[in-house]
Amino acid sequence: MTSTAPAAPGLGATQQEHLQALGNYKYGWHDTDAAGESAQRGLTEDVVRNISALKEEPEWMLNTRLKALKLYNRKPMPAWGADLSGIDFDNIKYFVRSTEKQAQSWEDLPDDIKRTYDRLGIPEAEKMRLVAGVAAQYESEVVYHKINEELERQGVIFLDTDTGLKEHPEIFEEYFGSVIPTGDNKFASLNTAVWSGGSFIYVPKGVHVSIPLQAYFRINTENMGQFERTLIIADEGSYVHYVEGCTAPIYSSDSLHSAVVEIIVKKNARVRYTTIQNWSTNVYNLVTKRATCDEGATMEWIDGNIGSKVTMKYPAVYLLGEHSRGETLSIAFAGEGQHQDAGSKMVHA
Repeated sequence: MTSTAPAAPGLGATQQEHLQALGNYKYGWHDTDAAGESAQRGLTEDVVRNISALKEEPEWMLNTRLKALKLYNRKPMPAWGADLSGIDFDNIKYFVRSTEKQAQSWEDLPDDIKRTYDRLGIPEAEKMRLVAGVAAQYESEVVYHKINEELERQGVIFLDTDTGLKEHPEIFEEYFGSVIPTGDNKFASLNTAVWSGGSFIYVPKGVHVSIPLQAYFRINTENMGQFERTLIIADEGSYVHYVEGCTAPIYSSDSLHSAVVEIIVKKNARVRYTTIQNWSTNVYNLVTKRATCDEGATMEWIDGNIGSKVTMKYPAVYLLGEHSRGETLSIAFAGEGQHQDAGSKMVHA
């Protein structure tokens, strides 16, 4: 495992020196890659069926995936925005399983994965009680997950999305795809066909989660495709703040990150969703994020984009109820060779 981390500029540094430091990438190391080396490249119906079989999913989810694959193959590439012609879809690895089971403690993780998260400071945030729950995704699946016991007693559900499907099938089936339809866009269709990992959150009526829930997404494999699916339901009068971060190694060839995030904010509830996107400069970051707000509900997107080769991301809020409100704070920094196409959408329905 190798790393080059330039020193941060001191207090007396100029604005230009601070900007140059912002463009330096500190997270470009990679671990051993036995799982990635043996992973299949390219996307076929067999790949989709295999993902669903490995996860022992219900038939309705397999059918949803197969329908999505057909839509993905049928839809043209976006003709607007950044140049996406450099993506070699036949060279992408669409599913990489790095561990056999989810760890119950950081010490249970394989040594190289544990070292990576230690260097990223994720376990430390949990130890200092800066977060009420932590999810760590490595390649295609969440490898570590934990939630504060008091929140569990209040009925808060914070699971990886695969486990959410198994343990809460009725809630899951009701809301999955309800905000972002399978055919919404080409990359939403791709995600629906091959999704894996992500966070599943349900906050009961009137419950306020005062400390954030955190997820961290790490790509390690070269030519990796990471396709997490996050589903958040905030019931009436509830509140939750979800924070996500992401990094990846620096390789000479490209990887693809194409997530889907669906958020349902019910009457008088409030959700804040914070993203610090710091992918390496060989990652195409093409995501679809959208929330719906019922009467008196509030959705807040805080979106920071520093890394990636190309980012196309426009967090949206559909204001369905009277006195509902959406807010977005979007910040992007593009260094040499980067394309940041970031913003937001507010739809008064």
